[in-house]
Amino acid sequence: MQKFILFLAFLIPLGMLAQTKVTGVVTEKGTGTPLLGVNVIVKGTTNGTTTDFDGNYQVTVRDGQTIVFSYVGFKTQEVLFTGQTSVNVALEEDASKLDEVVVVGYGSAVKKDVTGSVESVNADDFNGGAIVSPEQLIAGKTAGVQVTPPSGAPGSSSSIKIRGGVSSLAANSNPLIVVDGVPLDPASAGLNYINANDIESFTVLKDASAASIYGSRATGGVILITTKTGKSGQPFNISVNHYTAVGDNFNEVNVLSSTQFRNLVTANGNPNQIAQLGSTSTDWQDEIYRGSLTSDTNVTVSGGFGNSNYRASVGYVKQEGTLQGSEVDRWTGSVKFIQRLLDDDLKIEANLLGSLLEDTFANTGAIGAAVSFDPTQSVFDPTSQFGGYTENVNADGTINTIAVRNPVGLLEQNSNIANTRRSTGSLKIDYTLPFFRDIKLTALGGYDYNEVEGNTFIPAEAASNFNQQGVTGFYETLNRNRLLDVYANYRKTFEDIKTTVDATVGHSFQRFYRSNISESTTGLGVTNQFKSIGENALESYFGRVNVDYDSKYLLTLNIRNDISSRLNPDDRSDIFGGVSVGWNIIDENFMKDSKVFSQLKLRVAYGETGQQEVGQDYGYLPRYTTGDARVQYQFGYNTDGSPRFVTTLRPEEYDENLRWERSKSINLGLDFGFFNDRLTGSVEVYERKVEDLLNFIPVPAGTNLSNALLTNVGNLENRGLEVSLNAAIVQNDNFSWNTNVNVSFFDNEITKLFLTDNTDSPGVLTGGIAGGVGNTIQINSVGHEVNSFYVFKQIYDAQGAPIEGAYVDINGDGTVDTDDRYRYKSPNADAVIGFSSNMQYGNFDFAFTMRASLGNYAYNNVASNTGNVQSLFGANSINNVNASILDTGFQNQQLFSDYYVQDASFLKLDNITFGYTIDNLFKDARMRVYVAGQNLFTITDYDGLDPEIDGGIDNNFYPRSRNILMGLNLNL
Repeated sequence: MQKFILFLAFLIPLGMLAQTKVTGVVTEKGTGTPLLGVNVIVKGTTNGTTTDFDGNYQVTVRDGQTIVFSYVGFKTQEVLFTGQTSVNVALEEDASKLDEVVVVGYGSAVKKDVTGSVESVNADDFNGGAIVSPEQLIAGKTAGVQVTPPSGAPGSSSSIKIRGGVSSLAANSNPLIVVDGVPLDPASAGLNYINANDIESFTVLKDASAASIYGSRATGGVILITTKTGKSGQPFNISVNHYTAVGDNFNEVNVLSSTQFRNLVTANGNPNQIAQLGSTSTDWQDEIYRGSLTSDTNVTVSGGFGNSNYRASVGYVKQEGTLQGSEVDRWTGSVKFIQRLLDDDLKIEANLLGSLLEDTFANTGAIGAAVSFDPTQSVFDPTSQFGGYTENVNADGTINTIAVRNPVGLLEQNSNIANTRRSTGSLKIDYTLPFFRDIKLTALGGYDYNEVEGNTFIPAEAASNFNQQGVTGFYETLNRNRLLDVYANYRKTFEDIKTTVDATVGHSFQRFYRSNISESTTGLGVTNQFKSIGENALESYFGRVNVDYDSKYLLTLNIRNDISSRLNPDDRSDIFGGVSVGWNIIDENFMKDSKVFSQLKLRVAYGETGQQEVGQDYGYLPRYTTGDARVQYQFGYNTDGSPRFVTTLRPEEYDENLRWERSKSINLGLDFGFFNDRLTGSVEVYERKVEDLLNFIPVPAGTNLSNALLTNVGNLENRGLEVSLNAAIVQNDNFSWNTNVNVSFFDNEITKLFLTDNTDSPGVLTGGIAGGVGNTIQINSVGHEVNSFYVFKQIYDAQGAPIEGAYVDINGDGTVDTDDRYRYKSPNADAVIGFSSNMQYGNFDFAFTMRASLGNYAYNNVASNTGNVQSLFGANSINNVNASILDTGFQNQQLFSDYYVQDASFLKLDNITFGYTIDNLFKDARMRVYVAGQNLFTITDYDGLDPEIDGGIDNNFYPRSRNILMGLNLNL
C-alpha cells in the first residue's frame, strides 16, 4: 500500500509538469482579420479564456486534451493538443453574418452584445471626394448624425450634431470626440489636423446609456475615432494615394446687374446720388472668386513581424479656396506601433498624430462687400490714393469711413497668415495578470497640443485702415490637455451557467490649459493688446458591467463620478450613469429555424449625463478683467505735468451656485436582419429631458454685475425616431450592389426658461442679424422650439406681393407693435435623410452619397438687409442691393417680416465616385484609379446662396465649391 501511495504521489507532479501554456491567434478564415472575444475552452473543463482585440489568447492545456474555439456567427472548431507550441486557428463564418467588433468607451465589444445605441462606420464605407476635414467621411452615413459640410474656406471643419444637436442652450452641444482614447478639448476639437487616410473607423455613441461612461461630456453624444494599424504577420507594405481636384462656385448671391442698378438709382436718387454712378460694368463676385485647385498626396508603410506591428504615414495637401488669396498647406504624419511581450501578457501601443499647417486667410469681409459695392465702378482708379483701388470717398476726397470698401482691395491689401502645430498622442499599456488571466490592467497616458501663431498686416494706403495709417499685429493661441487613465477589466465565461461577465473599473484625470494673446499697432503708434489664460480639470471614477446570459439576455450598467473645477465646490462632484438591457430574440429556440430572420434584437436603455462645457473656467468665482489702453482713467498728473492714466479693473458677473446641467434619456431600439442578412437595419425611438440648463439669461439691473448671467435655469426636451436600412441587393462573384438609407426625425421643446414662471416675458432673444444695431431674429420661449424665428406675419396683396409695413395684428389690440411678433418655424430640421450606394462589377466600382434635410427654415438676412431702396443710398454712398427688391419694391428695411423666413429643405448629391482596379500591375502591386465629384448639385426652394446654414441665419458666408477630382491608390 505504501508503494502504491508513493507511486500516485510520483504521478501527480508528472501530470502537473505535463501541463503546457499554449498561445495562438484566432482569425477569420475569409479575410485573416483577428477576432475579438472568441471563447477558448479546454473541452470538459472550466479552464478557458477569450481572445483580445488582436485575436491573441493563452490557455493552459495537457497532452491529449481538446481545445474548443467558439464564436457567435462562426462554426465551432476543435483542436487536439499534442504538444504544439502554438495553435493558430482560422474560424469559418457560419450561415449568419460575422458580428462586427466596435470600439466603446474604455474597451471594445461585439456588436451583437451591445445594448445601447452604437453605430460604427468603417473605412470601406467612407465617403469619397476631396476631403480635408475627416468628419466629412461619415456625412449621410449614420442615422441621427448630421454633418454640416464646412464653409468654402480651405481647411475649415464641419459641424457635427447627434440627434438634432439641441442638448443645451448656452453650453456646448457638440459631441465629445475621442481619438485613440484621448478626449479632445472642445476649444480645439477641429479634426482637420488628422489625415482622412489614417482613420480606420468612427464609432458613434448616441444614447445616454452608451455614452454615460464618459459622464459629464457626453450629453451631445460621443464619437470615437480609431486610427489604422498594421496587422500581425503582415509583410512590409507601401501604399501611395494621390488626388488632384479642381473646384468652382456654382452659385452666387442674386444682386442687381449694373444696368438694373443704374436704372434703380436714376429712378429713386437725387442729383448728387445719380452723379456718383460710374460708366463701367463690374461683377464684383466674379472679381473676388476664382477656380480652385487641391492636391493631396499620402505615403504609408505598414507591416508586422514577430510580436510587433506598425504603421507610419506622411501626407501633404495644398488646398486653394475659391475666394482669392485663401489657401492652406498642411503636412500630416502618423505613427502607430504595437509590441507584445511576456508571452503576449504585456501589450504596449503607441499612437502619434501630428500636423503642420500654414493658413493664408483671405479677408472674408470682401464677400459682403462684393454684393454691395457699386457695380458701375471699375476695380482700379489710376488717381486713387488708396493703392490704386476705386473707393467710396466724401465730397472733399477723404475716405468715407462708413461706406462699403472695394472688395478686391480688401483682399489684396490684407495679409493674415497663421502657422498651426497640432498633435495628439497616447501610450497605452495592457497587462494580463499571469496568475489571474481573467483580469487585464490598462494604463493610458495621452495629450492634445494645439499652438497657433499668426501675423496680420494692412498697408497704410489701404482704405480699410487709411485714417489709422495701416495696422500690423500678431496673435498666439495655445491649447493643451493631458490625460491619464488607469482601469482594470475582468472578463470571465462561466460555462456551467452559460454566463459571461465583463466588468471594468477605473480612474481618469484630464487637465486643460488655454491662452490667447493678440496685439495690434496702427501706423499712428496706437497699440491694443489682449491676453487671457484659462485652466480647468476633470477628475473621474468610472465603472461598467456587461452580463451576457446564454448569448440571449444582455445587461449593461455604466456609472461615472465626475468632479469639475468649473463648478462651485459644493456641487462640482456628481454621479452619472446608465442601464441597458438587450434580448437576442434570434437565439431563442422558437427562432432557430427561421427562414426569414437572421438577426433580431430588442434593446431598452436609460441613462443620465452631465454638461459643464460653458467656456467659462471660473464662472462661479468673483473675478476682475484688466482693461486695455482704451479703458483707462485719469488719476492725477505725472511729474512732467502730463496726465497720468491708470488701467481699470472691471468686475465680471458670476453665479456662486453654478452647477451641472443634467440630461436624462430613454432609448428603445430594434435591430433586425432578413434573409441571411441581405437586408439589415434598426429602428430607434428616444426621448431626452435636460434639466438645470446652463443658460445666459437677462437679469434685473443691480442684481449682478451685468445685464446677463450664465446660470442654471430651464428645462428642454428632445424626442426622435431613427430608421436605418442596409441592403445587399446583389451579391455574386462578378457583381455586388449594397445600399444604405437612414432617416432621422427630430423634435425639441423648451419646457422651462426662468427661475420662476414669467408669463409676461416672451422669452430670451437671440440670433443677431445685420441691419440696425442689436437686432435679433430668434427667440427661446417656453412651449416652442429652440431658436424659433420671432417675426411679424406679413400681409400680401391680391397678386401675392408683400405689402410694405403691413403686418397682422396678432393680439387684436388694434395696434401692430412688438407684441405682435410671433414664433414662426426654426432652423432645426424635422427630418434628415442619408442615402448611399456602392456597386462593384469585376474590377470596376461605383459609389455615391446623397443627403436630404426636410423642414428646416432659414432667415435670408442678405435679402432683408439690402433688398430695399433705403440700402441703395446708405452710408452717404450708392450701394448695390439684393435682387429681391424687384419682387417686393420695399423702400425701407423690413427686417422682422416672416417674408424672409424661407423653407430651406434640400436634397444634395454630396459625392459620386467611379473607379477601376488593376490587379498584378507588377508582381503583387495593385492600383486603383478613380474620378469623383463632390457637392455636385442641390435641389431646394431657398432663394439664398445655400440652404445648408448652421444656425439658420444667412448672412454672406464663404460659399461651398463644387469639386471634380482624379486620383489613384497604389499598393506595393
